[in-house]
Amino acid sequence: MSDKIAYIGIGSNLGDRLGYIQQSVTMLSSFDGIDVLETSGFYETEPYGFKEQNWFVNAIIKIKTTLLPIDLLHACQSVEEKLGRVRGKKWGPRTIDLDILFYDDLVVNSDILTIPHPGMKDRAYCIVPMLELDENFIHPVLKKTMLQIHSELESVDEVFLYGTRPVN
Repeated sequence: MSDKIAYIGIGSNLGDRLGYIQQSVTMLSSFDGIDVLETSGFYETEPYGFKEQNWFVNAIIKIKTTLLPIDLLHACQSVEEKLGRVRGKKWGPRTIDLDILFYDDLVVNSDILTIPHPGMKDRAYCIVPMLELDENFIHPVLKKTMLQIHSELESVDEVFLYGTRPVN
């Protein structure tokens, strides 16, 4: 299979949040068929959905991969499992969360995997780091650039570069 470009969203809100993200990037890059090309800055973001929990640290990595989308998903899930991810409450706390946001311009809708990630277009914590990596990347379903999607966000969640969030 030829090389594909994919973007993976990473988030953590338990324990050493930054450490879990850094470990997950290192672990992903150790898989045959995954080459990490670029990492966005780290952003501290308010929780989505279930608000009564710690803030997240989020980032996005741009990778080159020869893995099929389902195999990339399995690699991500393997990293989550090794880093102690427990799947409990929807949108609940987690040591690490890895989501395939984009896989080239592929569109996948199955019971197991949806690409592009269905909720990312409404989430500033996904769009802001994508702007950093490629503001002109075109969403394969919406046919809009990340810059256009950002300008259309209805709700701009609290998104701060890590270490710059004001403490109340």
